[in-house]
Amino acid sequence: MNDRTALVTGANKGIGKHIARLLAAEGFGVYVGSRDAARGRRAVEEIGGGARLLVLDVTDPDRIAAAAQQVCRLDVLVNNAGVSPSLAPPTDTGTDDLRRTYETNVFGVVAVTNAFLPALRRSPRPRIVNVSSGTGSLTWSTRPNPQFAPGSGGAAAYRSSKAALNALTVLYARTLAEEGFKVNALAPGLRATDLNPRAAEAGGDPAEAARGAVRLALLPDDGPTAGFFSWDGTPVPW
Repeated sequence: MNDRTALVTGANKGIGKHIARLLAAEGFGVYVGSRDAARGRRAVEEIGGGARLLVLDVTDPDRIAAAAQQVCRLDVLVNNAGVSPSLAPPTDTGTDDLRRTYETNVFGVVAVTNAFLPALRRSPRPRIVNVSSGTGSLTWSTRPNPQFAPGSGGAAAYRSSKAALNALTVLYARTLAEEGFKVNALAPGLRATDLNPRAAEAGGDPAEAARGAVRLALLPDDGPTAGFFSWDGTPVPW
């Protein structure tokens, strides 16, 4: 592995795969987090360079612990893995959809972050990037904004999970600030991925969003923390 190391969860496809590719191009040794070993191996082969498979299911505590044991030092953690099983408004959203969404998008981020904190603390410049969503901005949900049409209550499970992730981003940033951590959230915009049918039909380039994540991963010592940023670097209101 290279001197600088990064872990990207959900990196076998979509935005995560592009993030891993760009970090490898920056000279990082990149752990490609993937719950499916075969898909992860294919992604590693396609990324090349310093890419390395790390089998990791963010909803499985035992697999998270096993993965953390394989990483001695980590400079960058990108919590990218996410799910959106329902586009329904809250009035039509069952608690099972909420639990499933939060298990990955919220609880999984906490479990992975805490498990890899010892490795991150061995870095002189630890960075954590949480891939959130502009749809999780409470301000943007009620006012005009540059990423999506406000006023809809759809995708309640996903959007509320990202709002919770935003809150955790701030709390982690405040907790770890004195240790030199930079912890920020990214609003990647609507991208052509298989997150849900709406995303799959979108024309947005996942690589463009990935560049925003890498920008946050490479922040200098005087860079921001506890921030929420769009893929192009502009601030997003909470």
